[in-house]
Amino acid sequence: MSHIVDEQEGAGALPGVVTSEDPDDADQRRLGERLQRLRTERRWSLTELADESGVSRAMINRVERGVSSPTATILGRLSGAFGLTVSQLLDEALEHEVPRSSDPDEARGVQRAASADSWTDPETGYRRRPLSSADFPADVTEVRLPGGREVAYPASAYAFLRHCIWVVEGTLELQAGDTTSRLGAGDRIELGEPADVVYRNPGDEPCRYVVVVVRHR
Repeated sequence: MSHIVDEQEGAGALPGVVTSEDPDDADQRRLGERLQRLRTERRWSLTELADESGVSRAMINRVERGVSSPTATILGRLSGAFGLTVSQLLDEALEHEVPRSSDPDEARGVQRAASADSWTDPETGYRRRPLSSADFPADVTEVRLPGGREVAYPASAYAFLRHCIWVVEGTLELQAGDTTSRLGAGDRIELGEPADVVYRNPGDEPCRYVVVVVRHR
């Protein structure tokens, strides 16, 4: 069984989760509904999802009710439990209604930057912006990681996937298991066997990189 991320005895806050000051936030509520729907479709109890993901029952319950916003690490654990990418888990929560556009290119598959959705980790400021649609065969995501910050994903989030990371600007330290690689703008790396992964920005300026994910054939 994976290590359970749980709340501290008697503490008001749960580690790995930042309590939102606005529990009615639409994205947060939709993400909670999405998580609960995925769990009930599999007929899993909170305990069963906790065992599968390594996230505590209390934490899952708070996220499902939309009263807490999960961090990127928690999303990685939950998506791995469901056999989904993080982008797939977030997909419905980021579906905002976009005003009708007169741009003819949008009818031909062009997405303007102004209409693109994104998700930000409330703890680190790590921001994900999907670059591909849900129907595209690869999952392509742009990530912006602030200086001095890091985000960890468990091996379970990579168990059924292949990853290629390409750094667009800044410096990225990527730790996969016991191996750490330092990447600069233009560098890329393909991840091998599933391992715990840490994305770390050692500099002061933001690092921007693109993650391409495909399922194993």
